[in-house]
Amino acid sequence: MQDGNVVVIGGGYAGVRLAKRLDTTARVTLVDRKEVFFHRIASLRAGVRPEWTVTPFIPYDRLLTHGRVVTGKAVRIDSDGREVHLATGERLPYDVLVIATGADYPEPARFAGTTAEEAAKSFGEHQRKVATARHLLVVGGGPSGVELAAEIRLARPDARVTLAHSGPELLHSTGSARAGQKARAWLEAHDVEVRLDSFMSPGNDFGTYRDAHGAILEADASFWATGTTPNTLWLRLAGHGAWLNGSGHVKVDAMLQVEGHPDVFAVGDVNDVGELKVTPAALAQAEVAAHNIRTYLRSSGRHSKKPRSYRAVHRTPLIVPFGAADGLTLLPVPGGENAVLGGRTTTLAKAKTLMTPYMRRQLGYTAA
Repeated sequence: MQDGNVVVIGGGYAGVRLAKRLDTTARVTLVDRKEVFFHRIASLRAGVRPEWTVTPFIPYDRLLTHGRVVTGKAVRIDSDGREVHLATGERLPYDVLVIATGADYPEPARFAGTTAEEAAKSFGEHQRKVATARHLLVVGGGPSGVELAAEIRLARPDARVTLAHSGPELLHSTGSARAGQKARAWLEAHDVEVRLDSFMSPGNDFGTYRDAHGAILEADASFWATGTTPNTLWLRLAGHGAWLNGSGHVKVDAMLQVEGHPDVFAVGDVNDVGELKVTPAALAQAEVAAHNIRTYLRSSGRHSKKPRSYRAVHRTPLIVPFGAADGLTLLPVPGGENAVLGGRTTTLAKAKTLMTPYMRRQLGYTAA
């Protein structure tokens, strides 16, 4: 028995997990502007190594058994009439709406265009840039910046590589000084120049960059790994700016429902839950939201269940690969500092495959 229409806008990690969980209990429609799932975790390596170009793209066609996936762009939400309007003119009725549009990442961790071919072309351009540059600059010393700098160094051992970070130590947002020190030691041992307390901006001349002290750095190519922006501009343009907080995240309550709208949920990077915006947290939110959506749809039934509150994930394992065979893993330890594990654990957990077999299985494909 299917209990109602659920429209999920956004086919990233949270959207896919939630749609799959509800497939047998509701009439699910997953809407995404992309024709394929984008495994963003593999995108940094895909932007550097040609043999990884198509790895991040996994078709949606095996995800849902009963529901459907629609390629399109949501442009309006009629919350009174309970309809989502697509740019194509199609209208999707809903009993429950889920906003799972994620966040926008800097290139190369971005899906350019709508088709896998368009995105692959973009990756090819990044690969050519990496292959031909004499000096490559990575701006941002968080997990993505460190991972990208390592990938570039291993792909181009002959090039000059600089990592500039505005903070006092690498990975400082993790709160682990040991992790930052380990990352810096690896990079410097592989001849990556690490500049700390170095806020960078484009210079006046092409190929130049200026730090906060006025020092000029010349580089043939640059990549910026300086944070993300929630994909919610479309909501503001559609007249739902009141749903957003000052940073553009969707305001949700403990049940992951949009404030004042019990039939609208928001999950993943797009909402204002105060936690690290990492994939495990997005998947955990999807599980809680799926339970609460079932509860909402069956609220009048004899066997209705109680909704669950989502508990923010403040301490979660964090894996930072240094290429395919090294890296570090931060593992929360109850009552103490995070343990920092080395290359063997990181390689087995993520670095070698970048969790691609796992995500392929989630979308109904074999691991290969």
